[in-house]
Amino acid sequence: MSENPESAGAALHLEDVRLTLSSNAGEVNILRGIDLEVGRGETVGVVGPSGSGKTSMLMVIAGLEQPTGGTITAAGTRISGLGEDALALFRRDNIGIVFQDFHLVPTMTAIENVALPLEFAGRDKAFDSAREKLEAVGLGHRTSHYPGQLSGGEQQRVALARATVTDPAVLLADEPTGNLDSATGQAVMDLLFEMHERLNTTLILVTHERVVAERCSRIIHIADGKIADDERPAKAPPVQRSAE
Repeated sequence: MSENPESAGAALHLEDVRLTLSSNAGEVNILRGIDLEVGRGETVGVVGPSGSGKTSMLMVIAGLEQPTGGTITAAGTRISGLGEDALALFRRDNIGIVFQDFHLVPTMTAIENVALPLEFAGRDKAFDSAREKLEAVGLGHRTSHYPGQLSGGEQQRVALARATVTDPAVLLADEPTGNLDSATGQAVMDLLFEMHERLNTTLILVTHERVVAERCSRIIHIADGKIADDERPAKAPPVQRSAE
């Protein structure tokens, strides 16, 4: 994996990123030239109408979708153009992802789900670290429960523990409260920002709720596959940056 000196001080750098997918009606331009740089430790809320490209942008940042044009540098590594195996290794070591639909392994207990990334990475004491992370999200008493035995809010807490157990440089969250009621969603969102602060990770949060986006230091508006606006809310907290 190659380092990109031009983006060494940024957690993320996207330059003219494009994504075109095929459909029965022909080619569909999902991303139409995204230019974005995000500093280390920054929090970015991503808003925009359905179908505007918000989730697709997260997927190309995570290496789960290959862009059809442009370059992506994440955590100092240029990932655009990498093969699937190299992307999987990069994602394992640098990226945490929280999805709207939890994506837990139903046949694994909470602690097994959280330990999974550490076991893939060959880390020592994976289950000890997983237990600590579950305790951090308030689920130390639910380690042996399966996803089907947990509430939606508890499942999302497990997913958050799994996404952060490797101390990722970049944390991506795609509508993490979309399947939760208001009170549970608020609690999960509080935990998400708490984890960000603990790890000083870079957080990219896709949300349809303006009040949630305003908790971030920046708000990116996506429309028709492009960044239509990039603002910094007046009440946003200061950006935390790692020492160079």
